[in-house]
Amino acid sequence: MTLAPHEQLTDHDRTSRTTPVAKAHRPRNNPPWWFALPALLLFAFVVLVPSVRGVYYAFTDWDGLDPDFSFVGLDNFADMFGDADAKQAIWHTLLIAVSITVIQNALGLALALGVNAAIKSRNVLRVFLFAPAVITPIVTAYLWRNLLGPDGAVNSLLGAVGLGGWRQDWLGSPSLALWSVVAVIVWQFAGYSMVIFLAGLQSVPKEIHEAAEIDGAGPVRRFWSVTRPLLAPAFTVNLMLSIIGGLKLFDQVYALTGGGPGHATDTISTLIFKDAFTLGEFGYSIALAVVLTIIVAVVSSGQYLLLSRNERAVS
Repeated sequence: MTLAPHEQLTDHDRTSRTTPVAKAHRPRNNPPWWFALPALLLFAFVVLVPSVRGVYYAFTDWDGLDPDFSFVGLDNFADMFGDADAKQAIWHTLLIAVSITVIQNALGLALALGVNAAIKSRNVLRVFLFAPAVITPIVTAYLWRNLLGPDGAVNSLLGAVGLGGWRQDWLGSPSLALWSVVAVIVWQFAGYSMVIFLAGLQSVPKEIHEAAEIDGAGPVRRFWSVTRPLLAPAFTVNLMLSIIGGLKLFDQVYALTGGGPGHATDTISTLIFKDAFTLGEFGYSIALAVVLTIIVAVVSSGQYLLLSRNERAVS
């Protein structure tokens, strides 16, 4: 129906008629900032204030008990970089983190590809392979400490199958203890990586694989050119979790070896614990914790930037 000239609506009329209704039904996308104030105050009280106070103690000679302590400037950091045990712990931390990240994710991806295949027992295998990830790390560590002992099940099994010459003191040997710790952690969390990769694999459309197969692409080419780019987000999540978890590793190492034999498996986290609660050097141990925080922040930020760039490149 056409309106007469005097009945035509101007832009102002349209706006004045529609604006109240639109405002009444418009969702509030920007709630007031003070909605987050209780959470921010709680975060500041629980995290920020203790963290800032802890950084201050890194510049003191506080022993953890005596209320009288002195400000020593950068002495704790200077002592750390002249301490052979601290440098060895930093090296062990980086070595464990990189080893876990590479081995765990390679194994997790292989397991995900295996249980993603159309086999009858795949659901049982998924549960079986993921089960170690839900066990408490400290329980896993004590379990494997018994299995890897000189008279443990691993050496007994080697002897039973005629490989008695391979029997070792897996956790007591300085050359094997670190890799035994890595193996235990990979055993526990490879299933966790598998689940994340499996979720990524199941989001890949089958039509793309079928089209690539029709074009003559073999399994390796289909994985490299089709599956791998679409798994980029899963790679990012898995690699970030693995590297950060490896850098902060404490409970499994301490329960398996206590940092020994000698200092063969000491990480920054175990050295912090020993210096703080065994030697009473809280100021020095907090300086170590500050260095660990910086290492985690730098490595995880660099890794995130690299992986994000890779995601954008393959998408």
